[in-house]
Amino acid sequence: MDPYAMTTGVLRNPDFLRFLSSHLASELGANISRVALPLVAVLVLHAGPAEVGLLAALQTTAYLVIGLPAGVWVDRMRRRRVMMASDLARFVLVGSVPVAAELGVLTMPMLCVVALLAGTAQVFNDVADQTYLPRLVRGPQLADGNAKLETVRAASFLSGPAIGGALVELVGASRTIAATALGSLASMLFLTTIRTPDEPRRADGREPLLQGIREGLAYLWHDRLMRMFTASSAISNLSVSGVLGLSVLFLADVVRLEPGVLGALLTVGGVGGMVGGLSAGWLSRRVGSARMTWLAAVIVPPFCLLLPMTQADWRASFFAVTSFAISFAAAMSNIGQLTYRQTVTPEHLLGRVNGSVRFLVWGTMPVGALLGGLIAAQLGVRQALWILLTGRALAFVPLLFSPLPRMRQFDEAGEVQARS
Repeated sequence: MDPYAMTTGVLRNPDFLRFLSSHLASELGANISRVALPLVAVLVLHAGPAEVGLLAALQTTAYLVIGLPAGVWVDRMRRRRVMMASDLARFVLVGSVPVAAELGVLTMPMLCVVALLAGTAQVFNDVADQTYLPRLVRGPQLADGNAKLETVRAASFLSGPAIGGALVELVGASRTIAATALGSLASMLFLTTIRTPDEPRRADGREPLLQGIREGLAYLWHDRLMRMFTASSAISNLSVSGVLGLSVLFLADVVRLEPGVLGALLTVGGVGGMVGGLSAGWLSRRVGSARMTWLAAVIVPPFCLLLPMTQADWRASFFAVTSFAISFAAAMSNIGQLTYRQTVTPEHLLGRVNGSVRFLVWGTMPVGALLGGLIAAQLGVRQALWILLTGRALAFVPLLFSPLPRMRQFDEAGEVQARS
């Protein structure tokens, strides 16, 4: 680690700036594809709702299938090389779509295979990404670095679909997919310019796969704060994924808003996430990284009571306020939790711990979406939102049984007996 980078702002660390640029290219390309990929299926291949739904599911299936093994494998390899290989794989896979479309050989099965394999590469990228950052920044700068990365994610989530929609109108859906491929290529090139040496390959990194998975899960379980963070996030994601799945139906069919108003309301969450990412670094320095994360957990519950009361008048603002609050708090919470894991987890275990958390937390999302639909079918959409948002309001409860309310900084974990 460059001593100069340790004593100056994180944005004065050249390698962090290269890493941040890699994130920007990758995240922007991925969020453009959120619009372009399903539009290729609909406009080019004339896919129906079931096929589009399958395509969306295949993009995240890999998190459930290989999330745990990916953490073990990442711990055995050089993390930056894993990210570069992932970027290269996504460049080739996604880049094959516009080429196949131009040649007239693109099919729905091919598009599904690309979605599945690109999603698999993304799993490895995500786990290695979260594991690699402590090589570039340490100590007080870690929370600030995570905040900058979260801001880029939120900004890309907000702007990517709009850029994708504009590109689809200008050059067509299949050619827009090339922007995603180029984003992966640019991300890889930025990673090649990082000068901080990659960590060496582990000499003892050949334990059986199941043993490696158990080690990651065991470390996660025995750290009381990390365990409660995971439980809280799982409850939150379960609830919010159900809300997201019902939001368009709620605003269009129940509240009966005009499409323009509906679209504007759905963008507010992205704004909240971006503001949360921008605020997190300042709040972490001002009140402490642990207090910031606790604040993120407790500010949301009152706002959860507003969204189900949305109506087609001034109360449409209730949806916007709740969406902003949830996304704002989620960004700060994600930054805080990741900073804690990176602070207390030994480097040789960090990949499998990150993989375990990603598997457990993201695994609740398809369940939540399905559960929200089932409850809505039985009780009605508004009633389902009341139930789901009550769950989101209670997501902070596990943290009451952790050391978090008594902590100011995460490096105080040992002093407050974070381990059970």
